[in-house]
Amino acid sequence: MSFDLNMFRNTLGLFVTGVTIITTRDQEGDPVGITANSFNSVSLDPPLILWSVGQNARSLEAFRAATSFAVHILRDDQAELSQRFATSGTDKFSGLALDPGLGNAPLLPDCAARLECSLHAKYPAGDHVLFIAKVEQLSSDPTAMPLVYHGGRYAALSDKPE
Repeated sequence: MSFDLNMFRNTLGLFVTGVTIITTRDQEGDPVGITANSFNSVSLDPPLILWSVGQNARSLEAFRAATSFAVHILRDDQAELSQRFATSGTDKFSGLALDPGLGNAPLLPDCAARLECSLHAKYPAGDHVLFIAKVEQLSSDPTAMPLVYHGGRYAALSDKPE
C-alpha cells in the first residue's frame, strides 16, 4: 500500500454518512445495541440493506446469532443517544422506553426511521462482518432531519439554495 491506515480512515471520513443504532437480543434475551454509520441500501426489490460490525466488537456474537434486528436512523437531536450506544461497558438501554419489534428486537423511540429486518446474509470482510438484511417493516418521519457524521464528528445537514 502506498498509504497508511490513518490516511485511509481520514479519507473515508470525508464521506458524509447518516448515523444509525442497530439493536437485537442476545441468546439470553437481553437487549444489545451499537451505533453504526456503516449503513446503506442494497436493493429495492427485495428491500435489502447492509451494515457492518467490527470483528472485535463485544456485541458481535449476539448479532451473528440473531435472525432479526432493528435499524434506527437517528434524528439530528439524537447525538447523545448515538454516543451512548457507541460506548462499551454501559447499560445502553437504561431508562429508554422500548417497543418490541420483529423477533422481539428492541425498538428505540422517536427516531427519524425504524427498519425491522430479518437476516438475509452475513459475510466476513477484513476486520468487520457484513450483514445484509431484508426490511420486513418500517416506520419513518419524513419531516425529521437526520443526524450526520463527517470528519470524525457530528455535523448539521442543510439544504443548498436552488
